[in-house]
Amino acid sequence: MDTRRIIVALDFDTVDDAEAIVDRLGEAGQSYKVGLELLTIAGPTLATRLAGEGKDVFLDLKLFEIPTSVAGAVRAAGRLGATMVTVHAMGGSTIMEAAVRAAADFPHLRVIALTVVTSLTDTDLVAIGLSTTIEEQVIRLARLAQRAGCHGVVASPQGATLLRAELGPDMLIITPGVMLRAELAAGTTTEHARPAHPTAAIRAGATHIVVGRSLTRAPDPAAVLAHLAGELAELRTHN
Repeated sequence: MDTRRIIVALDFDTVDDAEAIVDRLGEAGQSYKVGLELLTIAGPTLATRLAGEGKDVFLDLKLFEIPTSVAGAVRAAGRLGATMVTVHAMGGSTIMEAAVRAAADFPHLRVIALTVVTSLTDTDLVAIGLSTTIEEQVIRLARLAQRAGCHGVVASPQGATLLRAELGPDMLIITPGVMLRAELAAGTTTEHARPAHPTAAIRAGATHIVVGRSLTRAPDPAAVLAHLAGELAELRTHN
């Protein structure tokens, strides 16, 4: 499997820690997620460095603002060399369409819509006034994102099967909330409400997986990445 489809989440509170993982992974690390925490700490420097080195940069900004502001942020992401940027589907069609129009000036940039944050449960939706299930809301927002021209969506591994059937073969499906088998067997807790193993996510229809602490906090991150790449390549061969 193309290791660019394994996105390493640089969820760190210091630039030094993030750069240390990038350096340890070397050529094997081809895709990185830079989120709000690291971007706030480091500014655009690290994202620019990664893009300059030919890495894929997934800017997980979860943009949810007026259309003009969202378009401006997407253009800024494009100028940094990012390959993906996230926007909240809950913002509605006008916001997503503004993001897609702004991204059109950067052929390498894809707009990815966040459907439902993967830490939320059905109970959380009720608390914010939505009388629907996570599954129903994910499908509703994914359809809206596709009509708005977004290139893909973010969803849990469990949601990928329904989304692939609903959206067809061309939409990207990015799945955070993946964990290694040992962690799942041990019942390791995570902020994601619906975790799964990376191979399960790919079988379900995901095009990309986002791997965080399972890899970045491991004693040998490069070995974990190589093992994951091997498993996913084998899965692809058998399919």
